[in-house]
Amino acid sequence: MTALHHVEPGEWRRSIERALGAGERFGGAWARAQDGGLSWCALIVSAHGVRVIWTEAPGGAVESIVELVEAAGWDEREAHDLYGLEFDGHEPIRALVTHPEDPAAWMTPVTGDGVHQIAVGPIHAGVIESGHFRFHVIGERIFAMDPRLFYKHRGLERAAEGQHRDAALPYVQRACAACAVANTLAYAHAVEDAAGLQPDRELRVARTVLLELERIYNHLHDIGAICAGVGFAPGTMAFAALKDRAQQINAQAFGHRFLFATIAVGRGTVELDVAAVDAMRAQLRELRTDSRAAWRELEFAGSLQARLGGVGVLGRDDALRLGAVGPAARAAGIREDVRTLAPRLAYDGFTPAAPHAPAGDVEARLGLRAVELEASFDLLAGLLVAPLARGFVGRAEPGASVGIGRVESARGATACAVELDGDTVTRVHLRTGSYANWPALAWATAGNLVPDFPLINKSFELCYACVDR
Repeated sequence: MTALHHVEPGEWRRSIERALGAGERFGGAWARAQDGGLSWCALIVSAHGVRVIWTEAPGGAVESIVELVEAAGWDEREAHDLYGLEFDGHEPIRALVTHPEDPAAWMTPVTGDGVHQIAVGPIHAGVIESGHFRFHVIGERIFAMDPRLFYKHRGLERAAEGQHRDAALPYVQRACAACAVANTLAYAHAVEDAAGLQPDRELRVARTVLLELERIYNHLHDIGAICAGVGFAPGTMAFAALKDRAQQINAQAFGHRFLFATIAVGRGTVELDVAAVDAMRAQLRELRTDSRAAWRELEFAGSLQARLGGVGVLGRDDALRLGAVGPAARAAGIREDVRTLAPRLAYDGFTPAAPHAPAGDVEARLGLRAVELEASFDLLAGLLVAPLARGFVGRAEPGASVGIGRVESARGATACAVELDGDTVTRVHLRTGSYANWPALAWATAGNLVPDFPLINKSFELCYACVDR
């Protein structure tokens, strides 16, 4: 069960500083309305698990921690926009969710001889979510980039409040189709954590299978997207076809290409008999063989390989400073993966993948996905050795009011915080791997040429919808 640690407002910054000094890491923060006022919570992560440090915000203000942990910058800006919470020391606090007309209210100020701006989006040439990128450039060289997202902020978290814990799940699921399993699994884990429930082995296996199936089709898509970023059409089409095959496997086994409605709170929803498991294993073996062949073609495509190295570099120190997660962080040499500490799932003895050269560039992020694909195929081969049963959860300890769920999505650590009053959700907060990585993408863009941005962007391949929650 997640430990809750209350601190007085005057001790907030020092308590975070002590946690960081002890080797713990920041995993996100969120505001909540409480007893007519506001309080502020931070998720603190360590090798032993997670805990929540929280404090009241008297007068609607609390000390900022961005000087201690830059990764908290977006969390503070979001809480300022949505809850009116002030952060002493975070000045100026630029708009994030709201979209003021004055560019100075949301953009990084960049001035000097030869500096001009290039505006891209929010409407794009392709079928894509809404996102705006403001490039500050000197000639063709990018000096800084401000992403402006939240164009379709749907209020999903607020809509879930007051709902029964089961009725609230679809709001989280629909935050993003490509992350449907990861997001709803983080929510289910959070509710079960708050209720003191623990899944049995059958449920842990079934949920792990779903999560890895989601990772496979996303990684296949992302490799193809990187090919598109350099105009290498053969690779784009090959991996688009492989991704479609992966989603056909999902649809045949579980009724939905994006695996909707496969996760529920407190119980399993999917099952496969011996014949269905054998069929899936055979399909995955064929998909793995063809994926390896397509990957070998990429490795010997000189026009592709020449564009990857040294582009969009996110170094290890910057990845740590900005709180990068998932493939983006591992490609920079940070071997952190929520799957190594996942007692609610079936990742026994899992070791995170590592790139051959953790250079933190597009080449490293591409290569890491190929390595992670192999790991996912291995995991599924080990799990699909018996029929999948629905499974169930049993009470392991007394319930609490707050629960935390963390899973490793295709884009990195996704965390969900849930507060319950009985079976009613009073607060839900979803912080996805994409949310964590957008500032890192902006940083990796600086210093590159404008024509390289589509390639850098696709090498992160972050979700817009996860932010537009």
